[in-house]
Amino acid sequence: MKFTKAYIPYGGYFSSPFVRWNGSLKGDNSVILGASTARRWFVEKQIDPNGLDFLYYGITTAQPLSFYGHAYSAAVILDRQGKDIPALQINQVCATSCTTLGLAAKDIETDSHGEIFALSVDRTSSTPLLVCPDPLTGAVSTENIVLDNFERDPSPGAGLAMFQTAEAVAKEAGITREECDEIAVLRYEQYLDALANDRAFQKRYMFPLEAHLNKKKIQIIAEDEGVTPSTKEGMAKLKPVTPNGVLTFGSQTHPADGNCGTIVTTKERAQEISKDPNITVQILSYAITRVGAGRMAAAPVPALELALKDAGLKAADLSQIKTHNPFVVNDVNLSKKLGVNQKIVNNYGSSMIYGHPQGPTAGRAVIELIEALAVQGGGYGAFTGCAAGDIGASLVVKVN
Repeated sequence: MKFTKAYIPYGGYFSSPFVRWNGSLKGDNSVILGASTARRWFVEKQIDPNGLDFLYYGITTAQPLSFYGHAYSAAVILDRQGKDIPALQINQVCATSCTTLGLAAKDIETDSHGEIFALSVDRTSSTPLLVCPDPLTGAVSTENIVLDNFERDPSPGAGLAMFQTAEAVAKEAGITREECDEIAVLRYEQYLDALANDRAFQKRYMFPLEAHLNKKKIQIIAEDEGVTPSTKEGMAKLKPVTPNGVLTFGSQTHPADGNCGTIVTTKERAQEISKDPNITVQILSYAITRVGAGRMAAAPVPALELALKDAGLKAADLSQIKTHNPFVVNDVNLSKKLGVNQKIVNNYGSSMIYGHPQGPTAGRAVIELIEALAVQGGGYGAFTGCAAGDIGASLVVKVN
């Protein structure tokens, strides 16, 4: 869908650090943590949340309070005072926060709302178990909501684990182990750019968390936790996940915990809130597509193609691209299919390096995309990523 009215205030967003699962955030409920973090952000940035009309709330892993996490979060953000705002809860797994932004932009475009907050939270730590009794036999089945679904594809008959879908795409596209290792190391080097000069790039958007180590002790988390260094020599020593495969544990992501939030509004309101009214951030389009069964790593390409078509652009018009890349195959396939230079893809970091909390993953990527465009003085940029299966979602923005 093409948009002409939807804008993001420059600086009207945050992402928390991402923390490797079962790390410092394993004891925090992400519903409570996400809502309180958003409230603290509004207060510190001196943005009045009473200007909001609607909340899109992304979460993918069930936990206490998630049944009404959207309503709870809206109340906390407004400090349980002032007006009440409606909210809608979204779960599109890896593409969740891309879709919340797309829905928010659609609402602005249709004049349904004037100012929307897209908040996404998740905790893959302390993974919940789904326990289902059979009413006829009395037998009980269980599902580890995160880990078990890593081992299956949503399309009936595909019969592939997630990493196997990436291997299938690699085989069809002629992607080699050497290409995967090379780009995996590049992704780590790009992440190091975000840490340069005392994390100058990350400090443009990253907002610290207050993690509860126990009932009395709070730990401030200001940086990503659990990032593994990568070198060409180190990658070469890793064994493939599957015999003769192209993927290793160094060329795929890891589960994580975190949250992010973004305001979507009109051009006029965005200028009022912006920390620099001379910088304009416009959402141009959003698209969602589906590819063949068992081909998850290929899904970002058609999604980006459709989003670009709606925006009236071509891949060559993009100066920055961010992806959700649970497997490096996603990025290599993107280059092969669209002729994209890898050096404009995932500058300053990606989910393959700093981890994947699911709900907020795409949102952090879009925020980094905006800042990367601002650093270079503006331009067109896009996010694209898979959505836990053979679905892809993409968002195109313009910064000037």
